Formats: sequence, structure tokens, C-alpha cells
Amino acid sequence: MKLFVGLGNAGSAYAHHRHNVGFMAAERIAARHGLGPWKKRFHGLVCEGPVGGHRVLLLKPQTYMNDSGRSVGEAQRYLKFGAGDIYVFHDELDLAPGKLRVKTGGGNAGHNGLRSITAHIGNEYGRVRIGIGHPGHKDQVLRHVLNDFARADATWLEPLLDAIADAAPRLAAGEDARFLAEVARTTRPGAAVPAPAQAGAAAATPGAHQAGGALARHLKRWLNRRSDKS
Repeated sequence: MKLFVGLGNAGSAYAHHRHNVGFMAAERIAARHGLGPWKKRFHGLVCEGPVGGHRVLLLKPQTYMNDSGRSVGEAQRYLKFGAGDIYVFHDELDLAPGKLRVKTGGGNAGHNGLRSITAHIGNEYGRVRIGIGHPGHKDQVLRHVLNDFARADATWLEPLLDAIADAAPRLAAGEDARFLAEVARTTRPGAAVPAPAQAGAAAATPGAHQAGGALARHLKRWLNRRSDKS
């Protein structure tokens, strides 16, 4: 089982900011794979279900970016995720707009959300780095990330978010290289646009739903107890 964390700032005023592209990726994955509804858990919003036959918990911390680790740390400790089972989707200044990279560990490059997460769970988690480009001067960075994407950005942003959602089963399986290859293939110029996946559809392999093991059963019992109390 995997924990997919989308980073951003809570509230409608921030919804279309470049800094919120991690939230956008998490929301697109949830919509494409029929996950939901989002519920309040772990100082954030969560939804869970199968992504390509692999159990995934999606988390959007609602603590604001600089304190994202409080939410991620609580989820990690309660559900006992290993660092290798966590992928954090976030904006990346050092990548050109529309570029995507996946890495484990490494520096946080001044990203306050990553810095907070590292402080709570250590550094060896996966990062899905979504390029938003650099404004050219460090004094312009804050304005750049805390402003909406330009209308022209939709030409690369929407296809990229769709590609991330379509390839998410590869990430859920821990196949980072295949995830990147599928995203690159579907976002290259002239690539055919894939048909949207049917809500809840999963390209499962025999036994895939058992992949979560004890962790998935723990999560199910916990969610059921929460539902009984609501």
C-alpha cells in the first residue's frame, strides 16, 4: 500500500497557485480512479481505494505548506507506512514548466513543505517533482509560486495532470521508471490523448488486491470505526 501526498495551501484563495500543483495532482488521481469522498483525517483531507489494483491513501495536508510534515507524520505513524511507500507530489522551481522527475531522498531545495516533512519522517521518501519553472531571480520566487498559473499554462498543465493520473498505477506499484516513461510518452508533442479511465476501473493482476496486506486491513478497520462514530 502507498501513501500519495499532494502538497499545497488550504483554501480557495490558493487553489490555482503554482505552489498548489501537488494538490491538483492528488485531486486528478482521485477523480480518474474513482476515489473518494475526501474526509478529514490526519490534519488533512484523505481518500483511499485501488489505483491499478494497488491500495493507495491520498492525503492533502490542510496545515498550510510550511507545516505539511505534521499531517504526513501523523498518517505515517498511525498507519505505519515505510518511507519507501510514501510519494510526495510538489512544485519544483528547478524544472522547466511541464517537466516531471521522481527521486528518493536528496535535498529539499528550499521547499518548505519538503523541509517540514523531512523533519517529521526523515528524508528517504519519494518526491514527484512537477516543474513550474523559475522566474529568473530569487526575489521573484515568492510572487511566482504564490500566484495562479497563467492561462497559457493550461496547454501543458492539463495534459500533464491527466498523464500523472493515468500513470499513477505504475507509481502505486513502485515502478518509478515506468511511471515516468508513461507520462513522457503521453505528453510528448503529437501524442494521442488517452481515453479517460472508467471511474473505479483497475488494471488489476491476480492477487493485486492483497498487496496491501496487514496495512490495508488496518486502514479499513480504522475507517470503519471513524464512520461508525460519525
